[in-house]
Amino acid sequence: MKLHKLCLIGMGLISSCSNGQTKQNQDLFAVLPAPAANEKIATFAGGCFWALSEGMSELKGVDTVIAGYAGGTVKNPTYEQVCTGTTGHTESVDVYYNPAVISYAELAEAFFYAHDPTTLNRQGPDTGTDYRSVAFYRTPQEKEIIEKVILKVNQSHHYPNKIVTQVVPFKIFYPAENYHQNYYRLNQDNQYIRNVSMPKVLKLRKSMYKFLKPEFQRN
Repeated sequence: MKLHKLCLIGMGLISSCSNGQTKQNQDLFAVLPAPAANEKIATFAGGCFWALSEGMSELKGVDTVIAGYAGGTVKNPTYEQVCTGTTGHTESVDVYYNPAVISYAELAEAFFYAHDPTTLNRQGPDTGTDYRSVAFYRTPQEKEIIEKVILKVNQSHHYPNKIVTQVVPFKIFYPAENYHQNYYRLNQDNQYIRNVSMPKVLKLRKSMYKFLKPEFQRN
């Protein structure tokens, strides 16, 4: 069983991130906001969405990040269903960003530094297709940008192995349950957050320092 699932079960799924909400409210799915007139949406999957949500939200020009599921065939999947590995979905994030402040290429680069894109169907202690690395593109231009960023990161030898991230067309994104939203910030004492998620966030901060919001450049 995967470590962060054990943590969730050990917490009774909800207890340490209640934040004044009832369990019923937390089990409800988050609502996807409509993008503002100056916003676009980018969708990525890089292992557990707790760390990726936090890392991407710390970038300048990013307004909202929603944790959810993408890449599969089951409609409106639950976390428990996705965890079985039978839905085809992977834990993903929708990133709402202002392209006048941060470009899609810069977001894509942050994504590749926010996790290990060289491990197939695995991120640290988490294994399975529901943790696979995927960059979802909405236009041919985004596909071209992703491929150029992959080439750049490979040539930089930032990782000892080549990137194995899937580059696939975006189809649909299902928001995850409320208790997964902002999970990183609401559960700083969680063992998984400290041992697995936090190193990923710190890695992104180091690699993308000049793109961070001011409050995170001090940390």
